[in-house]
Amino acid sequence: MSNDFHTGYLAVVGRPNVGKSTLVNRLIGARVSITSRKAQTTRHRIHGVLTTDDCQFIFVDTPGFQASHKNALNRLMNRSVSQTLVDVDVVLFVIEAGRWGKGEHDLLPQLPSERPVLLLINKIDRLADKTALLPFIQKVAAEYAFAEILPLSAESGSGIDELLKTAGKYLPVGEPVFSADDITDRSERFLAAELLREKLFRNLGEELPYGIAVEIEKFEQENDLRRIFAAVIVDKEAYKSMVIGKDGERLKRISTDARRDMEKLFGGKVWLETWVKVKSGWADDEGALKSLGYE
Repeated sequence: MSNDFHTGYLAVVGRPNVGKSTLVNRLIGARVSITSRKAQTTRHRIHGVLTTDDCQFIFVDTPGFQASHKNALNRLMNRSVSQTLVDVDVVLFVIEAGRWGKGEHDLLPQLPSERPVLLLINKIDRLADKTALLPFIQKVAAEYAFAEILPLSAESGSGIDELLKTAGKYLPVGEPVFSADDITDRSERFLAAELLREKLFRNLGEELPYGIAVEIEKFEQENDLRRIFAAVIVDKEAYKSMVIGKDGERLKRISTDARRDMEKLFGGKVWLETWVKVKSGWADDEGALKSLGYE
């Protein structure tokens, strides 16, 4: 490998619902991180890998940092963000165009002064008044010594090429960590749980905010067929019927949507069986969180 090749870890951080996971998926060209309009759907650090001719970018999608919630799950997620910021080469701080408030201020003290921090102003395509972008950039530039400020849209892809070109300049020279065709370091078992959890969030709307998780109890593969047995974990008995729906129709729809995405990502047939289990108070029980794979 020549001295012109660069490899590094880039933390993608920001308050909940600014589009971090959508950005990571856009960057690597595949869905390895779940997306939803509901805030804070990402709960784990997820590595997405993109290898170009001269760089290997290892993006670390983090949970949305939030100071207002104090349960064990939120403490673990905030701890995950803080730890990630210590370990990476570059920080990509994602904000929403036109919005700078308490959530952004809460994150500023967490940013490592010894790492380059690139401020990414996402969702510029949603700005009703495009002339407001430049004054907004000037405003946020005064908040922190950002190495770069880049406007973009993760949803449309606008500004993504410029982001890669700019971020690549800050990566250290080094051998690639992953193979050129790798897109994530997460297992198919983990990705299956995340895809099912995404469909739960998308289909349940505001009915079931955060008291839900997914546990893959069995994952079997025979040639191109994967048999996946998944338990949907809720923290109250009353939520069970919400997930299942009338005559089981809601859970069936959720499972079908998740299975289709799994087949697309894994490149083979998937047989998915799902059911619902009640684990009261799991989100505030560190033992239960560990059993469900939370770091």
